[in-house]
Amino acid sequence: QVQLVESGGGLVQPGGSLRLSCAASGFTFSSYAMNWYRQAPGKERELVAAIARTGGSTNYADSVKGRFTISRDNAKNTVYLQMNSLKPEDTAVYYCNAWKPANDYWGQGTQVTVSS
Repeated sequence: QVQLVESGGGLVQPGGSLRLSCAASGFTFSSYAMNWYRQAPGKERELVAAIARTGGSTNYADSVKGRFTISRDNAKNTVYLQMNSLKPEDTAVYYCNAWKPANDYWGQGTQVTVSS
C-alpha cells in the first residue's frame, strides 16, 4: 500500500522556521522525483520545491528561493522541506508528491499557518 505521510506543520510567527517531513512507503522511493506543493484557501495548488531522484538537482518557486530548502534521504525514504524566514503568505496546506512519468502519488497534506 502506497503511503506518503507529511508531518511538521503547525502555527509559527512571521520570521520563524518549520521543517516538514514526508515519509514514504509502498513504492521504490529512490525511483521517484519528489516535490512539495502548497495550496492556500481560494488559490490553486502550486509547486514549491522539487528534488531529483538522487537529490543532485533541486528547483524552487521564485517566492521561496533563498528561504526554503528541499532535501531527501533515500535510505530513510523521506523527503524534507526546511522553511526559514516564514511569511504570512506562506500559509497553506503543504502536500508531498512522488512523481515519475505516468505515475504519481500524493500525501494528505499538513497545515502551515504563519501568523502573529
